Amino acid sequence: MSGIDVKALGKVAVLMGGRSAEREVSLMSGSGVLQALQSKGVKAHAFDPAERELCELKRKGFKRCFIALHGRFGEDGTVQGALELLGIPYTGSGVMASAVSIDKVMTKRIWQAEGLPTPGWRLLQRGVFTREQVREIPDALGLPVIVKPAREGSSIGVAKVQGYSEMQQAVDAAAALDPDVLCEQFIAGEEVTCPVLGSGDSARALPVIRIVAPEGNYDYQNKYFTDDTKYLVPCGLPEGEEAAIQELVLKAYRVLGCRGWGRVDVMIDAATRKPWLLEINTSPGMTGHSLVPMSARAAGISYEDLCLQLLASAALDHERGGQASAKEGAAE
Repeated sequence: MSGIDVKALGKVAVLMGGRSAEREVSLMSGSGVLQALQSKGVKAHAFDPAERELCELKRKGFKRCFIALHGRFGEDGTVQGALELLGIPYTGSGVMASAVSIDKVMTKRIWQAEGLPTPGWRLLQRGVFTREQVREIPDALGLPVIVKPAREGSSIGVAKVQGYSEMQQAVDAAAALDPDVLCEQFIAGEEVTCPVLGSGDSARALPVIRIVAPEGNYDYQNKYFTDDTKYLVPCGLPEGEEAAIQELVLKAYRVLGCRGWGRVDVMIDAATRKPWLLEINTSPGMTGHSLVPMSARAAGISYEDLCLQLLASAALDHERGGQASAKEGAAE
């Protein structure tokens, strides 16, 4: 990729693994990123925060981090906060945007406050909900209903509930992963996803990908471990429809304060063709099945160039604010 001085990037840690339920996927993502960066001449090294203290990053002279962690302790603002304190620039969104974006309910509240379309929902909170409240969810949202942990990714713990008798089991399964359970109105139609690169006004949406999963079930297994799911890019949607989704996704990304990169999942209502925002990923997968590299390829960006571009965009929140402390952090 032209314009990037690889030597100036310094010693780089690819953060992978971690302690979340998505550790396995993170190790796959990190391995791909590590190999890509090394192939570009970057002094990149694997670093698993589940096995090493983050303060080692400073002691070992790492100058920036590529975050290939997924889920909690990697995508939720915690590792971002630690890197802010260490003064080591990192890829992806900052502390606040990361913390908000991993929480599906907080994300939906902000989108709704900004007038952006997201399916109706109910929150069963902190394990205090009753069986009666669980039974009332289908009355409020209709059937089928989607039940998911409020702060997990990779479709872990997600269930599509077809009848009242299935509700309690689905809620219990989600609550085992997160005390806050999101119950969401089901939108019948096509599932698409759209990656974003960049920050603020300069952020741009990559080509939309249409996802066609076996029997419409885009779960953890079909995401990462089978070849049965079809990913269509070009997506095959009418040109105006794809452009409208890209515009909506950019708004959704910007109002959350995201930077660097991300990916927004959208459902298109089959009856009305209206797009509905589901959730945002601020540390998307970079595995062989992952969608951001696939979309980037369609835009003419190779996997290796994508990794290098993302690494070059690594930043600190306080640098962006132009505060004096940014110079101190850069100089350390």
